[in-house]
Amino acid sequence: MKEQLHELKEQVMGKIKESQTVKELNDVRVAYLGKKGPITDLLKGMGKLPADERPKMGALVNEIRESVTEILEQRKEILEQQAIQEQLEKESIDVTLPGRPVQLGNHHPLTRVVEEIEDFFISMGYEIAEGPEVEKDYYNFEALNLPKGHPARDMQDSFYITEDILLRTHTSPVQARTMEAKEGSSIKIICPGKVYRRDSDDATHSHQFTQIEGLVVGENIRMSDLKGTLDLLAKKLFGADREIRLRPSFFPFTEPSVEMDISCFKCGGSGCNVCKKTGWIEILGAGMVHPNVLQMAGYNPEEVSGFAFGMGPERIAMLKYGVEDIRHFYTNDIRFISQFHRAEA
Repeated sequence: MKEQLHELKEQVMGKIKESQTVKELNDVRVAYLGKKGPITDLLKGMGKLPADERPKMGALVNEIRESVTEILEQRKEILEQQAIQEQLEKESIDVTLPGRPVQLGNHHPLTRVVEEIEDFFISMGYEIAEGPEVEKDYYNFEALNLPKGHPARDMQDSFYITEDILLRTHTSPVQARTMEAKEGSSIKIICPGKVYRRDSDDATHSHQFTQIEGLVVGENIRMSDLKGTLDLLAKKLFGADREIRLRPSFFPFTEPSVEMDISCFKCGGSGCNVCKKTGWIEILGAGMVHPNVLQMAGYNPEEVSGFAFGMGPERIAMLKYGVEDIRHFYTNDIRFISQFHRAEA
């Protein structure tokens, strides 16, 4: 039995030495020192030995078990240190490497267009005016020559909170409020902001969108001043070789009223899918401020005149960047937004 114990000890030592992980070492411990292990079996078989041999053999078995246990602990500590070292090597950071550039966020395409238009008009001496999005019916319609029951209101059927309070359908109320506050003084403003209309969302329509309107009021303001301003704007947004044309139109708050088209920036006027083979692209509406609007704001139409215009940044952005669906601007899909990281500023 003594020889069997020594052979068993050598066998265990060999298994311990071969173990390369803490898990493998634990399997050796269970196999040899566990309840069903050979060393435990030897201790249980002590009762079968002669009485005079039991103390010596029992002491020898305990000595071997303690020795194996001690070597197991030593090997475990070594393997744990090796595992930590390997993990440190795998997760090490080379501080001599150059830093990785952090990609910064970029402007939303609508923000780009709005800021480009704002910068253009600020350079021409305009001020930026803002007003409430929850607006009174008076400023949204009546002060703009749209009395109650006027058929043109149907085109802007909107979200009413009460009979006299609604979400504004355009930024024109800012013009009305500004004229009222200026009390007859000259005005040169643009009014950017969100507007709301009860409309079915599709590729070219949205119930919420942005608008930029402009207003100039003063002495001797003429249609030629409006045309010159719009011509400069078209060249700024779409290129120096753009031409414009003005077509008669109707808006209750301007008289005369016009629609402005620009020559197609893709085909140069020869006709393509962007301009629908016409050579021209409709951009905005404008006109001379209606005398009734001036009078309701406290101005004398006999002494002053003015012009106004309004455009949708979504339409301009869709044309500039080739966007085919207006809903892309509002879904916040990072795949769409990230395309404008290198877009023109």
